[in-house]
Amino acid sequence: MEAYHHMLVHFPLALWTTGAIIILVRTVSAGRFALAADRVLAPILWLGTALGLLAYASGLLVWSPEAITYTPMGRNHILAATWTLAYWALIAVLRQRAGEAVWKGHNRWLMLLLGALGGVLLAVAGTLGGHLTGSATALSSVLRALGWEVYTTFYMPVWMIVITCLVALSLVIIGIQSRRPE
Repeated sequence: MEAYHHMLVHFPLALWTTGAIIILVRTVSAGRFALAADRVLAPILWLGTALGLLAYASGLLVWSPEAITYTPMGRNHILAATWTLAYWALIAVLRQRAGEAVWKGHNRWLMLLLGALGGVLLAVAGTLGGHLTGSATALSSVLRALGWEVYTTFYMPVWMIVITCLVALSLVIIGIQSRRPE
């Protein structure tokens, strides 16, 4: 099952990375290319979420639950993968439901922030998966410098809880603003 998991994870990685790039382009431009790219953003995010679910399910079958949850690295990878999948699914819901409202006024900068955070989550989940298969990246050094040793069980620092709450609040604000009649 490991080979299938390795093959499947590349699809959500590519689709969500493309989504993050489209968010960046659409945030800074209202040009023809940016508008065309934005028209495919929601389908790309939904396809990434669907394939992310398949990759997640296949990842749970690589090792037995007892083995993967016994190690801190395994628990961290499951945690990061869960956050990443849920986060990008929420971005897909947000883009689908809010429509063009996400690009109006200051909402575009919130979208950029959300896209950047999603990219970071994607990189962390991928890095932890790389560690599990023996292909560590330099991103672990960055995480270590930020206070997280990836070989120990992850505990969320207070500053991260604050950022998480701010992002969640931003999503609620965007959702409420998108419901207002124009």
